[in-house]
Amino acid sequence: MKIQPARGTRDIYGKDLSAFMFVQNTARDFAKRYGFGEIQTPVFESTEVFARGVGETSDIVSKEMYTFTDRGGESFTLRPEGTAGVVRAFISEGMEQNQPVKLMYAGPMFRYERPQKGRYRQLHQVGVEVLGASAPQTDVEVLCLAWDFLSALGLKPYIRLELNTLGDVESRAAYRDALVAYFEQYKDRLSEDSRVRLAKNPLRILDSKDEGDKKIVENAPAMTDYLNDESRQFFDAVKNGLTEMGIPFTVNPRLVRGLDYYRHTVFEFITDSLGAQGTVLAGGRYDGLVEELGGPKTAGIGFGAGIDRLALLLQEVGKQPEEPRPIAVVPVGDDMTLPVMKIAHDLRQAGFVVDMAYSGNMGKRMKKANKINACAAVILGSDEYAKGVAAVRDLDTGDQSEVEIAGLPDFMQKYRAAQGM
Repeated sequence: MKIQPARGTRDIYGKDLSAFMFVQNTARDFAKRYGFGEIQTPVFESTEVFARGVGETSDIVSKEMYTFTDRGGESFTLRPEGTAGVVRAFISEGMEQNQPVKLMYAGPMFRYERPQKGRYRQLHQVGVEVLGASAPQTDVEVLCLAWDFLSALGLKPYIRLELNTLGDVESRAAYRDALVAYFEQYKDRLSEDSRVRLAKNPLRILDSKDEGDKKIVENAPAMTDYLNDESRQFFDAVKNGLTEMGIPFTVNPRLVRGLDYYRHTVFEFITDSLGAQGTVLAGGRYDGLVEELGGPKTAGIGFGAGIDRLALLLQEVGKQPEEPRPIAVVPVGDDMTLPVMKIAHDLRQAGFVVDMAYSGNMGKRMKKANKINACAAVILGSDEYAKGVAAVRDLDTGDQSEVEIAGLPDFMQKYRAAQGM
């Protein structure tokens, strides 16, 4: 029997890992620029955290969670998304004393769904959350962060921002009543899932993937017709802010999000380069969530982005990040192995990426240097070592220079660009 990874999981290495880390590190960089600290929450939480935090009518809770009972009889769930765990930490760690709280996270999430291109049962996300800031300018800042992050990945030409509002509690309640009245007329034609949502959260019907539901949704009431003045002004402020920042967007009145507690702004960054599953980053404002999980009344907004899908998109559009090109160190004869290891050690301490083949003649070692796409080779034979020098061969031009061993770190500075430094 050949042992394989569990269905919906994968080993990430080589070029895939380079793209993965590029996405994750870029997210961290821009979150820091925007004043976000980082948090790492547990991989599993009490099931109630996600049932209440994500919403019982969501597909995540009703169909996709990995839930288990531990030996003490308690129900736990592997985290399917990042927001609920961060909000739980905000409450349990007493962070409300220092509002607003700005946090970013990165890590694996787990959902039992059909594996497909760019979607896995162990997926990876980066995300940010702002807790304790209720002004529309916060929404604009979060969207600016998302835009800058995706632009730094080189994806600006391949994405678009879709935006909507779900209004405040009053507006959402009025819209909910209008949707119930509309969908009740077609109840017998709705999918089974949508009939359940009609009773619990009719807004989720707008997000149905069922083809029959989609046709009914086409003529459903629009949220914009039920916004009160306060909600309309809030949404106008967000749109005006994005326009001022030069961030293009489209208002999509059918856009909703899976959380039951979203308020006001919701958004998705979408690509057409990954087939039908086009959302690569999404989020919104969730002013009721902290209270729902037992905390004080607190405003909240954030987004999550799929690292796997963004890394795949980079490859699909030809934006795969280049891996650093190492410097190869090559001994000529076994007696030069330790001196070459010392050279490699010194170069690494100076900040260079250095690789070394541990066996074979010079020809085989040089073949390995070419195979790993080294930018240069430091070659050391006994005669050169006796004179205190080494040969440095540029593997792109073939030019070779004799350099004092003590001066190698300075001489090799010209290869820093090739090493991504």
